[in-house]
Amino acid sequence: MAQPIAVGHDPGQERVRPVVLGIDARRPCDAVTGFAFEAALRRGAPLHAVHAWRLPAPAGPSLPVAPPEEDRGAWEDEEVQLLADALRPWREKCPRVRVYEDVRLQSPPTALVHASDTAGLVVVGRGGATLGPTLMAVLSHARCPVTVVPH
Repeated sequence: MAQPIAVGHDPGQERVRPVVLGIDARRPCDAVTGFAFEAALRRGAPLHAVHAWRLPAPAGPSLPVAPPEEDRGAWEDEEVQLLADALRPWREKCPRVRVYEDVRLQSPPTALVHASDTAGLVVVGRGGATLGPTLMAVLSHARCPVTVVPH
């Protein structure tokens, strides 16, 4: 089977498209993460780990203004650390896989569909018997093959 490659202007500049891992850094799943690392290793591709998050709901009634920038920055720093912690054991197990950590302030479906634009494969998990809204959106709108890993 041929390796997926990015469409390039010059054949000498073609590259292997990354494997995108949709990961919830708050509840990472070893089966999904392990599959994505293995797929990247087999393809000789980088791994693009995408963790989407949302701003916390306000403690009181909804405020008509955005939260202060320092609050948003602190929350984002926490999400970045969660993703780094979730990927650390896998980086140690698979040191040859180049990993790009991507923390996005977006909904998971939006983040993953956008990441699929340049991907060779998107890897997502399914935790139950039904397909949730994120999985349905990714399967319907991804611009590359999608692997669903049950867990």
